[in-house]
Amino acid sequence: MLATIEKQSNRHVATFKRTLTHSVDAVWAVLTNNESLQKWMSNLEIIDLRKNGKIHFNMNDGTGTFEEITITDYAEKEVLEFDWGTDTVRFELSSTDDGSLLVVVETLQELTEHTPKDLAGWHICLNQLTDFLSGTIHEEFPMKEWQKCFTNYKQLVIKTEKI
Repeated sequence: MLATIEKQSNRHVATFKRTLTHSVDAVWAVLTNNESLQKWMSNLEIIDLRKNGKIHFNMNDGTGTFEEITITDYAEKEVLEFDWGTDTVRFELSSTDDGSLLVVVETLQELTEHTPKDLAGWHICLNQLTDFLSGTIHEEFPMKEWQKCFTNYKQLVIKTEKI
């Protein structure tokens, strides 16, 4: 299911929702344990897990180059929010009767040519997170699936811009 994009004041908010059959503890571990994190979002590495802590976005190009990201909000097993360029990405986790609900919100200062690429990337990574929780590990990033998502998000962004 595609994320929703809504205009709010002078920005846009993209929201991804994943209903998971796994406990909050299990999902939180996959979000915050570097070994697990690498299985669904290989660029991210948590350095200091707390509010005002740090995450590295590793370029994974063999140079050791990374961008430092600030954790802007944190509540253990509930919220992990961090800067994403000029935007923010927020993971919210809550219990349900059957497991947990993961809501990922990207607050976009502006819609750009890059926005559909970014949204497609998060979409694929969240699919990989869900698969990892269920025991499936993807050895390579699924570019064909990403391309399909990118096309869908490009159309969604165009539609959103017209509103």
